[in-house]
Amino acid sequence: MRVVLAEDLFLLRDGLVRLLEAHDFEIAAAVGSGPELARALAELEPDVAVVDVRLPPTQTDEGLQCALRARQERPGLPVLVLSQHVEQLYARELLADGNGAVGYLLKDRVFDAAQFIDAVHRVAAGGTAMDPQVIQQLLARRSGPDRRLSRLTPRELEVLELMAQGRSNTAIAHQLVVTERAIAKHTSNIFAKLGLEVSDDDNRRVLAVLAHLDRDR
Repeated sequence: MRVVLAEDLFLLRDGLVRLLEAHDFEIAAAVGSGPELARALAELEPDVAVVDVRLPPTQTDEGLQCALRARQERPGLPVLVLSQHVEQLYARELLADGNGAVGYLLKDRVFDAAQFIDAVHRVAAGGTAMDPQVIQQLLARRSGPDRRLSRLTPRELEVLELMAQGRSNTAIAHQLVVTERAIAKHTSNIFAKLGLEVSDDDNRRVLAVLAHLDRDR
C-alpha cells in the first residue's frame, strides 16, 4: 500500500516513515511542505495520504487544504489528518463531502503504534477514524438537558461514542463485553432517539452521527 506522508518536523517525519515501512507500507513520498504535498498527491496517486494539518509556507491549515483539494480532484482519496490540538472545524471540513475514507488523529496517537497503524488501515479501506477526544468534545457540547443526546441512556452514549469513532457492532460488542445483538438493539435505539435512519453501512452511520452532533453549532 503506497503512502504519501506530509510532516514538516524532520524527526517525526522520519519516525513515521520507519513505522509505516515496518508495517509493510510503501512510502511513495515523504514531504515537509504544502507545495510538495500538492505535487506528490497529484503525480503519485497514493493509496492513502497521512498529512499534518499545519505545513509551510503558511503554517496554518496548509496540509488540510492540500488534502481537500486533492480529494476534489480524486473523490474518495483516503486521507488521515494529524493535528497537534483538537480543532472541530478541521474535522467538519474533512467530513463535509460525505465520501468517507477520512481520519483525524491527534499527534499524540502516533506514539501508540497499534492505534496509528489501525487508523491508517481503516482510512485506506474507506472507513472513518476519528480521534476519541474530538468525539468527546462533540458529545460534551451537546449533552445538556435541552439536547437530543439527553434522551440517551449512559450505555447508549457509550455505544454512540464508540460508533462515532468508526467501530463496527462487532468491535463495540467486544470492547463492552456484550453480545452483538445487544449492540444492534442499542444502535437502533440511538438512531431512533436522534431521528436518524438506521444504516448497516459503518461509514455512513459515522458521518450521520457526526453531522447530527455538529449541525446546530
